[in-house]
Amino acid sequence: MAEKIDMEPSKASSGEVYQEDPLSNGLDPVSNGLGPVTTAVPETLQQRVRRIVLANLLVILTVAGVIVGVIIGMAVRNTELTRTQVIYIGFPGELLIRLLKMIIIPLVVCSLVSGAASIDPKALGRLGGWAMLFFLVTTLLSSSIGVVMAFIIKPGSNTGSKPRVAGLGDDVPQPKEIIDSFLDLIRNLFPSNLVSAAFQSYGTGYKFITTNGTNITVEKVPIGLDQDGMNILGLVVFAIVFGVALRKLGEEGEILIKFFNSFNEATMVLVSWIMWYAPVGIMFLVAGKIVEMEDVATLFSSLGKYIACCMVGHAIHGLLVLPAIYAVITRKNPYTFLWGTFTALATAFGTSSSSATLPLMMKCVEENNGVSKHISRFILPIGATVNMDGAALFQCVAAVFIAQLNNISLNFVQVITILVTATASSVGAAGIPAGGVLTLAIILEAVGLPTNDISLILAVDWLVDRTCTVINVEGDAYGAGLLQHFVDSQAKKEEGAELSEVRMGDQPPNAAPESSPLMGKSGGPGEKESAM
Repeated sequence: MAEKIDMEPSKASSGEVYQEDPLSNGLDPVSNGLGPVTTAVPETLQQRVRRIVLANLLVILTVAGVIVGVIIGMAVRNTELTRTQVIYIGFPGELLIRLLKMIIIPLVVCSLVSGAASIDPKALGRLGGWAMLFFLVTTLLSSSIGVVMAFIIKPGSNTGSKPRVAGLGDDVPQPKEIIDSFLDLIRNLFPSNLVSAAFQSYGTGYKFITTNGTNITVEKVPIGLDQDGMNILGLVVFAIVFGVALRKLGEEGEILIKFFNSFNEATMVLVSWIMWYAPVGIMFLVAGKIVEMEDVATLFSSLGKYIACCMVGHAIHGLLVLPAIYAVITRKNPYTFLWGTFTALATAFGTSSSSATLPLMMKCVEENNGVSKHISRFILPIGATVNMDGAALFQCVAAVFIAQLNNISLNFVQVITILVTATASSVGAAGIPAGGVLTLAIILEAVGLPTNDISLILAVDWLVDRTCTVINVEGDAYGAGLLQHFVDSQAKKEEGAELSEVRMGDQPPNAAPESSPLMGKSGGPGEKESAM
């Protein structure tokens, strides 16, 4: 299969660097034979600085927004603010989250439908298989790092008594049976109502039925409940299957495929507009959260080792493991790729939502890292749903932390159970703030640990969840980059094989068949860039 990447440079309005643009990379088109032989005018230092600043303006504004937000939060924090005033400070940040969530559904559905319709079903299955393999391996690695770091740092040991955080009750999520959790995952794959799936998902609750007989027995019966929150897993499955069905229709489905393509492009235009508001929104999100914190010193003194364990684990996975995998496979600089997604990573830190960051991540990998639209708009929505590296790491650390807190020794089987359960439960976990805490109860139930201590995890989840989200979306981006490398390498192999066939054949060039791969065009409906 071969993926032909759209090599058009990014529009000036996006403010991003597109790596294939010779000027933005400092390359002289004359030296590459792309223009007439003329004497190049040397660029002055002022012009070079101006060009670099303009090319990276959005990234610079985003970094400035985070720094200014911290300064504003620390300055305003010392004043006596009412709860209402704190809400008003975070209002511009709330607008950013609402804008991003507004376009999640049209972006996910349209991008997956158009992507699935424009790729050959066999190539689609191959791409999906490679993506799921990458997501599974990185999630297992992330979980392993979490367990190892928890046993090395021992965040729950030598504390004397359990930490207590003022104003925090025992309001924890209701634990569910493991089998019911996985059945809910399967049920959400097939939503009964697509409209309600946009804002509700299926969840299992319990009611206790007393049976009067010879012996009075109480039975815990699962019942179906509609929970608030988008069922993005069901929407992803429907969009992929619907796209494949449109491709099977041939010419009859071409009009609808063009509709979804146009809808998708219009949505990405909206994303490019929202990106320029992101620095302002992130600034007020960070400032509002800092002002909202009550007793930071007590919180860090009681749970500091747990926070440090999660942070160090996320840093190892995000700065060493994922870049190492990308560098070994592609032989490219992984940190250049990572820099191209900085705006999306900063948005992930500010919003704590993988789903809300999805539109910006698509824009970044396409314009800055040369990932084709077919790859990014097919893989990234799937990654935002099933790839939760950061959440799996944090859940493993939290499980070992709670075991150490209660002086419970974990044997080898329990450690393996934590790894497997954390990897499996992260699939389909809600890509919303604190979504990982909801699945932590499944892991604790699996190894017989008390769920009441989840309240301690909730106390610092506002901070740990931000680094979790950054690692989640970083893994999605690297997955898209690796798939693009895989597609490009396959294209080069096929092109080389075709050229060798032409050279070695006995027929003269003018006797080549009309269907020669060198002359033909992709014939599938909506297949403008893909020849898989």
